[in-house]
Amino acid sequence: MIHRNVITDFSSKDHEPVVDPSAYVHPLGAVIGNAIIGKRVFVAPFASVRGDEGQPLYIGDDSNVQDGVVIHALETEHAGHAIETNLVKVGGNTFAVFIGDRVSLAHQVQVHGPASVGNDTFVGMKVLIFRASVGSNCVVEPGCILMGVAVKDGKYVPAGTVLKDQADADALPDITANYPLKDLNKGVVHVNTSLAEQYKKTGI
Repeated sequence: MIHRNVITDFSSKDHEPVVDPSAYVHPLGAVIGNAIIGKRVFVAPFASVRGDEGQPLYIGDDSNVQDGVVIHALETEHAGHAIETNLVKVGGNTFAVFIGDRVSLAHQVQVHGPASVGNDTFVGMKVLIFRASVGSNCVVEPGCILMGVAVKDGKYVPAGTVLKDQADADALPDITANYPLKDLNKGVVHVNTSLAEQYKKTGI
């Protein structure tokens, strides 16, 4: 399901989602309002990308939004005025949520803006990212909560971690050649871009 948002005092314009023709949104997934979906993105059943409050939401090329994922954000506007504290800046542009290229958001992840995730990062099942940023080439193992922190590039967050202090985020371990999940994201991206391509081709 892909449709416009409604106009409210926190959303002064109605936006049709911008979905690249090569992306695939399953009929049981939802992309609403001010959302930009890149090339070969796969949006799975029961995923919700809802740009009708905080906006815009951006999902980069070759990323995947798996079953039950929610991408949403706090309001970024009120009565025509931007709420800067609920926006993130990436590459000189502002977003409510920014998801980079080749990012995997595994089953039941919640990314609630303001938030960003860098390129080539894997976010494991049932992770919550809120008022936080995750760098590029990271792994967030399943069941983590990240609030109010910035995770640097090339780090991993051990399963079940509750991360609310920047000093703890700075002390996270580096991904090394011995880290068992170091190549996980490449395979996940391959599977999901293939699914997007084949579902688009078959018209299912």
